[in-house]
Amino acid sequence: MKRTLLLGMGNPILCDDAVGIRLVSHLKKRLQNYSDLDIVEDCSLGGFNLLEVIDGYSRLIVIDSIKTVGAIPGEWYYFTAERLRETMNLNCVHDANFATALEFGRRLNMHLPLDHDIHIFAVEILDNQTFGERMTEELENRFLTIADEIFMHLPELLRADNQQQ
Repeated sequence: MKRTLLLGMGNPILCDDAVGIRLVSHLKKRLQNYSDLDIVEDCSLGGFNLLEVIDGYSRLIVIDSIKTVGAIPGEWYYFTAERLRETMNLNCVHDANFATALEFGRRLNMHLPLDHDIHIFAVEILDNQTFGERMTEELENRFLTIADEIFMHLPELLRADNQQQ
């Protein structure tokens, strides 16, 4: 049976960086009818440490924050891990980004989702430096809208899992 992992990424005490964790926590009840879905609401791991969490899954859905120059807080982007290929660098173990960690895990014969089965929702944030359990006003005001917009895409991704079994 194909298993899917929904992963909320971030740091719950770094202002807007908690958006992925909060979104997955908020969406969890709406997704409880998917028997082949596991949910990890709060994951602050990265690099090679993340491999242990995703090992054994056929599909991964990540909700995380992103901070780019000139973007509007609350906008979100969707892409698959296929778009991460250009950032891969296996020459430096201390600089293990997500794509590098995936490639390393595959070389170790770990059971990891293929790049086209790794779906990433990245929410544009304003502040990932300030300690606090509340997000900035811009993100707090858009939170429910962001949750609804992302949720609209999840059933289609989860149905794709069932159809390919």
